[in-house]
Amino acid sequence: MQSFNPPVRTLMGPGPSDVHPRVLQAMARPTIGHLDPAFIGMMEETKEALKYAFKTENELTMPVSAPGSAGMETCFANLVEPGDKVIVCINGVFGNRMKENITRFGGEAVVVEDKWGEAVSVDKVEQALKDNPDAKIVAFVHAETSTGAMSDAKAICALAAQHDCLNIVDTVTSLAGSELRVDEWGIDAIYSGTQKCLSAPPGISPISFSERAIQKLSNRNTPVTSWFLDLNLVMGYWGKGAKRAYHHTAPVNTLYGLHESLVMLTEEGLENAWARHSANHEDLKHNLEAMGMSFVVNEGDRLPQLNTVWIPEGIDDAAVRSRLLNEYNLEIGAGLGDLAGKVWRIGLMGYSARKENVVLATAALKEVLASQ
Repeated sequence: MQSFNPPVRTLMGPGPSDVHPRVLQAMARPTIGHLDPAFIGMMEETKEALKYAFKTENELTMPVSAPGSAGMETCFANLVEPGDKVIVCINGVFGNRMKENITRFGGEAVVVEDKWGEAVSVDKVEQALKDNPDAKIVAFVHAETSTGAMSDAKAICALAAQHDCLNIVDTVTSLAGSELRVDEWGIDAIYSGTQKCLSAPPGISPISFSERAIQKLSNRNTPVTSWFLDLNLVMGYWGKGAKRAYHHTAPVNTLYGLHESLVMLTEEGLENAWARHSANHEDLKHNLEAMGMSFVVNEGDRLPQLNTVWIPEGIDDAAVRSRLLNEYNLEIGAGLGDLAGKVWRIGLMGYSARKENVVLATAALKEVLASQ
């Protein structure tokens, strides 16, 4: 057994994205204890910077010590009780995962379904709320990574509030890449991941809970079924003040990386990061359409940082992706579920959202497709 030295890749799939060199350097700094006063100071800075990234003043804003799927489970484990009726919107893989969480925690899932590649229908959500006046929560994916579709989070959250429902929102792919305003849009519980537009490695899930969500958590009739994800316990470690209660050993060096990525986000400016992702998407879109490719998602509902295109007729999906990886060290993503073998998912997220990557992906695809 020898030391592992991974190949140097350009990651332009659905995630993870390229990790910025500054973040990698930060992770190589000396490990200190997770209750060290210096580390606790960094924790506070990280929480404040996540508030900036989410555009919120929520006190319960923190990184969960596990990847985005654990952020999802944190929201559902803490807010869904047995018998709760939850309206869940499914327009791709990750809406289905929400539904799975609801049923596993004893909730009753009311499904609002839309075609893969389409945004969640606001009208269907409104009808579901009218048909289910006893619903407690509306759950949906803001940026569906399996298709590249972006839904109208502001409108859906407003509908939920009108019907006295909380909302749970998946922003794993949209945080720091697309417009996202937690307080202004009235988002109650939100989760994301570090491996997409934050240019950090996988393994951490930023979350934020509104006061309404905290009230639901505080007034539960049953204990949170997950000990590790029970925010009543976790906040003893991630809460305010210098004195912290031990809950778990935080991934110290990975949090160094998240902290550095948030330093970089504040240096760039959140709105500038949104604009960078959008500008690179426009360049890639122009190039792909010039090659005769078409997008799965309508332009108005398209997620700039996750470009899903139909594979041209007669082209071998796996062969193209294999050649891109082996000859160009370029990773793009395959389709999932109903779209498997039919589409490619080309990511422009975080440090990967650069002009030179747009040029690389365009040139490499042209050459490989020409040979087929």
